[in-house]
Amino acid sequence: MAREIEGIMLRHWKISNHASRITSGDPSLAFAVRRMLCPVITLVALILSLLAWGQQFAGAYLIIAVLALIGVIDFVEVPHSSGGKLAFGSLLQFFFETALRWSMVFSAIVALVYFSGVAAGLSEKVLLTWSLTTPVLLWLGQIAAVHFGLRQMAPRRAVLIGLTDLGVRLQGSLGEDPFMCTRVLGFFEDRSPDRHPAASQQTILGTTRQLPEFLKSQHVDTVYITLPMSRHPRIVELLESLRDSTASIYFVPDLIMSNLVQARLDLVRGIPVVAVRESPFFGVPGVSKRICDLGIGSIAAVAMLPLLAAIAIGVRLTSPGPILFKQKRYGLDGQLIMMYKFRSMTVTEDGESEYTQVSRDDARVTRFGAFIRRTSLDELPQIFNVLSGTMSIVGPRPHVVSVNEQYRKLIPSYMVRHKVKPGITGWAQVHGYRGGDDLESMTNRVRMDLEYLAQWSLRMDMMILIRTVGMLIRNRQAY
Repeated sequence: MAREIEGIMLRHWKISNHASRITSGDPSLAFAVRRMLCPVITLVALILSLLAWGQQFAGAYLIIAVLALIGVIDFVEVPHSSGGKLAFGSLLQFFFETALRWSMVFSAIVALVYFSGVAAGLSEKVLLTWSLTTPVLLWLGQIAAVHFGLRQMAPRRAVLIGLTDLGVRLQGSLGEDPFMCTRVLGFFEDRSPDRHPAASQQTILGTTRQLPEFLKSQHVDTVYITLPMSRHPRIVELLESLRDSTASIYFVPDLIMSNLVQARLDLVRGIPVVAVRESPFFGVPGVSKRICDLGIGSIAAVAMLPLLAAIAIGVRLTSPGPILFKQKRYGLDGQLIMMYKFRSMTVTEDGESEYTQVSRDDARVTRFGAFIRRTSLDELPQIFNVLSGTMSIVGPRPHVVSVNEQYRKLIPSYMVRHKVKPGITGWAQVHGYRGGDDLESMTNRVRMDLEYLAQWSLRMDMMILIRTVGMLIRNRQAY
């Protein structure tokens, strides 16, 4: 049965994939537009800035262009729409998000160029013009693409087979994304209404036996199969019944039983494979995040040198012992890294075999150490972990080795959090899950870490950074 399904699915996938390449307005074209729109706009903005000030597109500007293309290729999302229209109230928020994310990418690019020593000949006027015009053009360009470009395409008519939770979510996603240019007509479902997970609000067009005739009479372009994997024989029968149809067919596997991390469909020399657990920083997104880490880390390291020196002096004068505290933690893919902090206690436990969690009014914490722990200033040396590549600005917080070994046996999918580099701040921390080594606290932190991996975007990182600053100002949990 497995071989039969594999053969049929491969044949249907190849047919639908071929059709998607020649039909306007379908997911493959939407993907291409989405991926290329921001890089093209950014490059055009740079060229226009050069022309405005009589500069040539050569030298360091070529390097800047390459870095910019990498930085924005997966960087701005088109705002959600309702019925193909953008809500006026979301436009200003979308512009603010676009400008904020562009400023982070621009800062990272400038820092890399200047610190690498290739900035000779760059014009500050060109860079300033480029930095100011790009977010405006990105904002206008995407709105124009939604309102004028894609609206000229006839929407593809689609039906969904299987009134499941997955099918309802897919219907919502297709309706919210104007780049998909798809109109969902309704569902085909064989089960009785009392077995429908998503009440009666959805349009049921008939049973699967009525589907072939409906496709012919209603000129349906796309069929999405959202039946659970347990119904393999029914799926095979269904695909065979659609052999006479020209509609593109997509199988949407229900993988909710797995802990998904960046689930997606990839190709291995033409063979489709479904990734159910993969690092979100594989390929171009990883390069984009590394550029941001280097840019933010470089700027922060230079700007905070006086503060770092002052804290180092404070540690040295208030208690005997080393200024920096080094401790082994698990990094990317579970590899051991050395993490640095300002020493805040009278002891320097490595934590590899055992570790005693710091408690409120802990006698081991020095007076100055209590201050830098409460304000999180003890974490600042991790900026150099970021610059060396062992950590990221944003990511799951690394735990002590002995704590890792304890909870990896107790919490399902605990080690999945190591599919990315650990961070100075993270999704769990901005939700208040900081400190505490009991099972409940750790389970909540791991749950938030896995949520971060599944939903990651540069936009999410920027939001975490902003929320972290706010939490540092009013933090009352650290001790």
